[in-house]
Amino acid sequence: MLRTVNAQPTLWDAILPEALLGLPAELEAVDALLDDAVFFEPFRAHFHATLGRPSVPIETYLRLMFLKYRYRLGFEPLCREVADSISWQRFCRIPLGTSTPHPTTLMKITTRCGANAVEGLNEALLAKAAAAKVLKTNRVRADTTVVEANVAYPTDSGLMAKGVAKMATTIRQIKNAGLATGTKTRDRTRTVRSRARSIAANLRRRSDQAKDEVRAINADLAKVADEAVAEALAVVRNARRALRRVGVSVSGRTRAAVEQLQVTAERVARVAEQTRQRLAGVTPDGATRVVSLHDPDARPIAKGRLGKPVEFGYKAQVVDNEDGVVLDHNVEVGNPPDAPMLVPAVERITRRSGKPPRAVTADRGYGEAAVERQLESLGVGTVVLPTKGKPSATRRAHERRRSFQRLVKWRTGSEGRISCLKRDFGWARTRIDGLHGAQTWCGHGVFNHNLVKIAGLIG
Repeated sequence: MLRTVNAQPTLWDAILPEALLGLPAELEAVDALLDDAVFFEPFRAHFHATLGRPSVPIETYLRLMFLKYRYRLGFEPLCREVADSISWQRFCRIPLGTSTPHPTTLMKITTRCGANAVEGLNEALLAKAAAAKVLKTNRVRADTTVVEANVAYPTDSGLMAKGVAKMATTIRQIKNAGLATGTKTRDRTRTVRSRARSIAANLRRRSDQAKDEVRAINADLAKVADEAVAEALAVVRNARRALRRVGVSVSGRTRAAVEQLQVTAERVARVAEQTRQRLAGVTPDGATRVVSLHDPDARPIAKGRLGKPVEFGYKAQVVDNEDGVVLDHNVEVGNPPDAPMLVPAVERITRRSGKPPRAVTADRGYGEAAVERQLESLGVGTVVLPTKGKPSATRRAHERRRSFQRLVKWRTGSEGRISCLKRDFGWARTRIDGLHGAQTWCGHGVFNHNLVKIAGLIG
């Protein structure tokens, strides 16, 4: 059941001295901005109006999430810090003497409402800024970045070792619950882990013989993984057959373990196939390569950075204005080209503000003549996109104009905006798995970033 606002203040709130009633300037400005019922609407579709256990009040949830992203806190440290601070409790609209929401409750609301609710929050905030006439669209700039998934650096051998160990643990859990007890299986955890460790030991030798030994170990790992996958799928078949017989007497956790075992087995089989492709001299397609057992949508992305030539996660586009307000963002799977993402972003900005931007600029990755024509057809007055490849003499003269160079230099500030999002608002690494989770995580980061910017402009 949805609750939008908290209970009435307690007696303890009434006897607080006046010195404790104030809030820091930034929190006071954000509190005033969030004090609008329009921010409750995106959550109504995810809760029943009258049935079910009452939720955390949405006004409290939004303020807790602001503190989480603004001060880079995990859910558990966040709840501890709020419980220990009178000013933060007052900011979050938690009456003194009542308990702070549990961390798992905040996690469940975040994943349950997901990207749709966060998109609604961002739309409502930008509409509020447009109504207050502080949403500038004179100049906008776009750039892309990689939002890393919450995965360790992936190797096929490591993924196979982790997958085989995970399947062994899940099979043990299913059999302990009384399902598929007659299916013969073998725990290969020690085998795959010892082989994975031996790969690192051989690579340190840096000789051709060591490389041949590593290839042989990888081939052996792929064979062991295939055997483990075959046994796991047999357990899944027999466990489902037993579930049909016993009916509802089995817990939901056990049923979820059966489904998870099949998912893990399918992903380990794909990793084993990737390994065989590499051994045959074929590089697996990055668009379909598995780099994580728990985050299937994460992909390897090469952005040309010196420190990190290849990153593993999602590609995101950020479009901001001269006040630093993020006017549009999107998160995509893999590494799609930059250019096709710009026109839809400008269309969304035009819909939100009611008029097209006067000037749009981006880096060379967007520099296509078709994109320029589409932006001009939308009503954009000035399009500054350095062209790809070798420009013609006419194009070189155009790009050397002072107005063109001025906007190109201004565009470099978008890298600072992305750096701010990564450093201060969680964009360095998504902590929720899958594309939907990454969109949810990044959407919250943009919402709370814009709260700070727009609160300063309105105030």
